[in-house]
Amino acid sequence: MFGYRVPAPDEAMLVSGGRYGQKGAPFKVVTGHGSFVFPLFRKVRYLTLAMCEAEVSEQCVTRQGITLNVRAVIAFKVGNDTESIVNAGQRFLSDQDQMSTLTGRIFAGHLRSIIGSMTVEEIVTERQKLATEVLDGSKAEMAKIGLSVDSLQIQSIDDMNSGYIDSMAAPHRAAIQRQAQIAQAGANQQSAEAQQESQRKQAEYARQTAVVQAQYKAEIDKAQAEAAQAGPLAEAQAQLSVLAAQTELAHRQAELRQRQLVAEVVKPAEAEAEKVRVLAEADAQRTRVLAAAAASNNRVALDRMLIEQLPMIVKEAAAGLAGANVSVLNGTEGLSQIAAGLVGQGLTILDSVKKSLSGPANVAVTSFDLPVNGAEPGSDGAESAQPGQPELPRS
Repeated sequence: MFGYRVPAPDEAMLVSGGRYGQKGAPFKVVTGHGSFVFPLFRKVRYLTLAMCEAEVSEQCVTRQGITLNVRAVIAFKVGNDTESIVNAGQRFLSDQDQMSTLTGRIFAGHLRSIIGSMTVEEIVTERQKLATEVLDGSKAEMAKIGLSVDSLQIQSIDDMNSGYIDSMAAPHRAAIQRQAQIAQAGANQQSAEAQQESQRKQAEYARQTAVVQAQYKAEIDKAQAEAAQAGPLAEAQAQLSVLAAQTELAHRQAELRQRQLVAEVVKPAEAEAEKVRVLAEADAQRTRVLAAAAASNNRVALDRMLIEQLPMIVKEAAAGLAGANVSVLNGTEGLSQIAAGLVGQGLTILDSVKKSLSGPANVAVTSFDLPVNGAEPGSDGAESAQPGQPELPRS
């Protein structure tokens, strides 16, 4: 836009040609933003705010009267505040290169003043103290002209070939050399000790190597001797192993043969014996059953035969009474008692025969006699039993 101006980031725009109330400043200061400037009525100039550098190389005399050539570098710039910009603008706006020249002169004066109050030893050993004192001494003066110092570096200090600094360093150099010699001697001693230790270790290693080799040779000889004896011993052990294996095989074959014999002979024989036993028991049981049946049939037949002979027994008893001299006192009742007695006698005889036959099943009853006509048993009056019929027991 026509009439609108904007300064660079590292510049301050100074606008003159009007009345401004900035602490009595003769111009307007604009930084960081633009501003409208009336053409023909206002004039615009720019002041740098960038970092500047000034070098100082000054001969200074110390408190001891020794001349030293001191070189230093100062880094400075225009202050950021409006007052510093106004002060720097009024002094350096037309020739801004003068800022470095004036700054170098200001620091040279302060450097001479401060070095004149110090010794060479202090200047050499305390450079930071020297720089701090120079900065503190020039700060107020630099602020008046609108400049601020960022840093001051002492680059070199030279005694103009007087040899003072070298002489001052001689004791330290000698001490350092002495310490270096001591350190070298210590290092040499340590090296010698290390070499001796290495030689001792080498000797010890050689001795141990010899011992190990001797032990190794002894072990080899022992192993060779054992190997020489190991052949027959191994053969004997192998033979023992073979014999043990053959013995075990024979035992297993015997056990197998025994099992075969048990399976082929003993088991069939036991089965045959068990069969014979079972058959014998079955035959005996059959025999017992047949005998029991036979005995039962014989008793039934005998009982039947006895029952069939009972009338004959009673008849024979009655025939015996026919010729007997029997007196009947009570008439018909007496006869009835006699007949009942005959029948009872016959039943008694039959019961006796049964009891006598209750023993073994195959007992044969041969004969028995009945009293006939009052005769004694075995007399001529007894009648023999009919052929084919068992005789009754005698009463």
